[in-house]
Amino acid sequence: MMIQDHPKLSSKIKKHENNSFIHKLFVFNKSGVCFYGRNFTDYIKVEKNLISPFISALMSFGREMIGKRFQLIEMEDVKIVIFEKDSLYYGVLCDTFENLTLLDDLISKIHTRLILYLKKNDVNVNAEIIYDSALNETVERVINDALNSKFGSKKERKVIHLLKDFSLKEEIAGIILLTNRGKIIYSSFNKIDVKKFLREVEFRVKIYNNSILKLFYTLSDKKFIFSEYILNTYFLILVFNPDVKFGLADHYLTKMVDKIKNTLVD
Repeated sequence: MMIQDHPKLSSKIKKHENNSFIHKLFVFNKSGVCFYGRNFTDYIKVEKNLISPFISALMSFGREMIGKRFQLIEMEDVKIVIFEKDSLYYGVLCDTFENLTLLDDLISKIHTRLILYLKKNDVNVNAEIIYDSALNETVERVINDALNSKFGSKKERKVIHLLKDFSLKEEIAGIILLTNRGKIIYSSFNKIDVKKFLREVEFRVKIYNNSILKLFYTLSDKKFIFSEYILNTYFLILVFNPDVKFGLADHYLTKMVDKIKNTLVD
């Protein structure tokens, strides 16, 4: 048996420019029984009778881990992340480079709306399975808002054009702009390359605080990155080829950061 959408309730989730994707969402009660599930893509087939015992095992393990907010397992280019919210468990199957902080925020928003739905409709999560187009639309609206890579203002869209023009310089191997929550705003990498890259530098987003403004890191292929937080909101990463001088790399970073700041604050 599979957790499938009703034929009339197909997902409206579309692929976003930043290539990030959530493939599946499962919601379990405290006994490990899935009472709501949503397939957003057909990338991976997940059988309910296989995923439920797996989630239950992770839940049991999580209860023994004091202070653990989530459980995580990675499989090739996807991962399953389990979040506990008020005795409900949310399983998210997503691309490996989806940021955990962003996912936690996303699940918290879904949880708030789900709790309101359960109370309003007097749903017993221990005895019912939910199939409701209204709830599906609510969940998808939250996810679309979270994954949408477009800026909301003209100033912010100008930043994207600046980055696209800057990425044409031969010394620069790549550019990534993220929010301080790890959401990808712009990337000059293709989908495969950005996955590998963010997996290698994921820790850099996690250690963000106001005392760390500029960071340097050498990659396994000898390329190196210079990066800096901008206005405590964005995180700019410039990837340079091995033969580029550090002084020139720092100059490019400073120049780009100044342009972005001037664009946003003018």
